[in-house]
Amino acid sequence: MQSQKQAPRPLRAIAGHSLTGTARVPGDKSISHRAFLFGGLASGTTRVTGLLEGEDVLATGRAMIAMGALIRKEGQTFVVDGVGNGCLLEPEEPLDFGNAGTGARLTMGLVGAYHFGSTFVGDASLSKRPMGRVLDPLREMGVQVVARSKDRLPLSIHGPKATAPIEYRVPMASAQVKSAVLFAGLNTPGVTTVIEPVMTRDHTEKMLEGFGANIEVETKPDGSRHIHLQGQGELRGLSDFQVPGDPSSAAFPIVAGLVVPGSDVTIENVLMNPTRIGLIETLREMGGSIEILDARTEGGEDVADLRIRHSELTSVEVTAERAPSMIDEYPVLAVAAAFAKGRTVMRGLDELRVKESDRLSAVAAGLAANNVRHEEGADWLVVEGDPEGRGYGGGSVVTHLDHRIAMSFLVLGLASGKPVTIDDGRMIATSFPEFEDLMKGLGGMIEPIREEA
Repeated sequence: MQSQKQAPRPLRAIAGHSLTGTARVPGDKSISHRAFLFGGLASGTTRVTGLLEGEDVLATGRAMIAMGALIRKEGQTFVVDGVGNGCLLEPEEPLDFGNAGTGARLTMGLVGAYHFGSTFVGDASLSKRPMGRVLDPLREMGVQVVARSKDRLPLSIHGPKATAPIEYRVPMASAQVKSAVLFAGLNTPGVTTVIEPVMTRDHTEKMLEGFGANIEVETKPDGSRHIHLQGQGELRGLSDFQVPGDPSSAAFPIVAGLVVPGSDVTIENVLMNPTRIGLIETLREMGGSIEILDARTEGGEDVADLRIRHSELTSVEVTAERAPSMIDEYPVLAVAAAFAKGRTVMRGLDELRVKESDRLSAVAAGLAANNVRHEEGADWLVVEGDPEGRGYGGGSVVTHLDHRIAMSFLVLGLASGKPVTIDDGRMIATSFPEFEDLMKGLGGMIEPIREEA
């Protein structure tokens, strides 16, 4: 569970090899964060298999250890001995989340309901990301916040003697905000209610139910979801919690398989939760050959294997309504669009401005560096595709310490006329430590750039 620092590591992707074979992506990042949070809070022992061992998730694990949970690894299983709901200990040192925005925001909700102080710190990238959207509802519950700059890390919070239950309408489509309020509601007397006008990923609700919380979800005629959580109830550890493969990680070999000529790839054990498959739906609408195999239910979640074959893609217009189900996948969708016939229009992308980087600007800059025609707006992106892609590549992409920018443009390089270089691949480890080996195992050529003596 020790954090590891890495030096900057430029990488280059080179085309010329089709991708073939079978692979399995790491466990879902969102569910892995929550497995440590719920397991560390529940009474008894939770055994987790398939957990993503990226730096972001491990940072969440270290935070729970700092507040009293015991976490150890036995073979491929993480064993979590929880403290019991309402029994977290005040951390003696600042909680360092590195690059983990999800871990930081959800943990703020969790500890905000405790009458003690906690300090949150992160790396340079995370320290630029706004936390106000989570802190605002916590303030309504009585949490005090002290920050050096406007609601950004480093910051300290202190919970009241008794947190006040609230009814909170989430002002934007954000699973993190919804989840932070629900985590705070766990140690709050009475019923905490979250209303989301647009449904977002529902892992928190499903896992609350699985760990024994008293939770009720209503869907109103207008499509809004009203989530009611009874606070201060018991959470019970789970003896066999399995984390399915992360669809956001699967997105990279999926798009690579579609755009690299001659490819035929199968990705096993992919989470198919309806709130997470916007990219797959979009790629299929573009003509992508993505075959769903062995659809099944594991641990309360829909799971399937996916067979991907090189396809002739056609441009589409992606409406803003689809953004919540694929917000992390727009960078790699832009890569797919670069190889599609026509103009692909993506709308509702304002959330990309507040990710690990300003992802919308970073994507546009990466496309420009590699001769992909595009237009960028305040909350939209248009990509002019070229199915051959022979004029693409030859550029160096500034990743801004953003793992998804790094992996997306390496995928671009696997199908471009010239190699594509990224300035730093070290942050890939935050979500997909096996990325390079997996892509190489399928036949992709990704190599480190050696400094000349």
